[in-house]
Amino acid sequence: MHSILVIGAGKIGSTIADMLHETGDYAVTVADASAAALATVAKDGIKTIQLDFNDAVALQTALKGHYAVLSAAPYHLTAHVAKAARLAGVNYFDLTEDVATTRMVKELAEGASTAFIPQCGLAPGFISIVAHDIASRFDKLDTVRLRVGALPQYPSNALSYNLTWSTDGVINEYIERCEAVVDGRLREVPAMEELEEFSLDGTRYEAFNTSGGLGTLCETLEGKVRSLNYKTIRYPGHCSLMRVLLNDLQLRNRREVLKDILEQAVPATMQDMVIVFVTVTGERGGRHVQETYARSIYGQKVAGKLRTAIQVTTAAGICAMLDLLVQGKLEQKGFRRQEEIDLDTFLANRFGRVYAGERLDSDKIKLETAA
Repeated sequence: MHSILVIGAGKIGSTIADMLHETGDYAVTVADASAAALATVAKDGIKTIQLDFNDAVALQTALKGHYAVLSAAPYHLTAHVAKAARLAGVNYFDLTEDVATTRMVKELAEGASTAFIPQCGLAPGFISIVAHDIASRFDKLDTVRLRVGALPQYPSNALSYNLTWSTDGVINEYIERCEAVVDGRLREVPAMEELEEFSLDGTRYEAFNTSGGLGTLCETLEGKVRSLNYKTIRYPGHCSLMRVLLNDLQLRNRREVLKDILEQAVPATMQDMVIVFVTVTGERGGRHVQETYARSIYGQKVAGKLRTAIQVTTAAGICAMLDLLVQGKLEQKGFRRQEEIDLDTFLANRFGRVYAGERLDSDKIKLETAA
């Protein structure tokens, strides 16, 4: 049984803990600064530890003896966990969309005897696995377009949006610069720009640049593709209203104020859905062709508790990557990219099956041992 430390007892961290604990293959401990959050997790028989993530010594001590640490902490705390993992000699996984943090993790991984696997969620994460898999089947690439949305099923406010995951994460994606490949070269482009509209299954959506969703895919495909970009999917009108808040009211410079406004005014919902939409064009067999991957995923119960689509998909991504490392299907040390994983291998994993539209059946999860 592998000993795992999950950092963060919030919506995603607690879902990760439940998924791993349910298998019986992992000894799970959850760390958080909040005693109340830990008390909720402990009700399921999961071990907990109260920890100040800013205390480097305490964090490193907590990591010692574990096979891996899975960070579900806010993006601004991720660097602390990564540094502690390197010092403690522990395999490292995170969900961060923050570009600067991932660059730091890559530097930490140089010469490491353990694996450093960042960006293991939905986007970045699964979306890069899909895009790279499709791209690999082309003789010559032209464009790769990645679109992902975590959306309410029943939008009822002017923003056409409900909070389904980290507010800090959403704000960071909407503000920070975005990576893209333009005319074959890696570039930085502004967030909330290049607005487009499209239709999927009869519903109209909009999409615009947001930061971090591509992970390391730009580096992997630079020089091999003419155009590569990532955009977040929302219902029409959302981008325009967010630009008012961020730009006209200058709340991009007052993140805590914006966070407070969103969390007080925009309700959370358990009725969400995740849309994954990837389109690749290029040459195959001497013809100019296009291939598209589209999937809608909904919430389900995990360990008897209803979880949202974004919670399930994000947690399933990092749990699948942990499984694949344990099973020897990933290199055991150094910096690992999401796109190194074959799509069929990922979807065949007991957690990865969520992305194929399957339910996390408890009996199947327990029977398919990680070892």
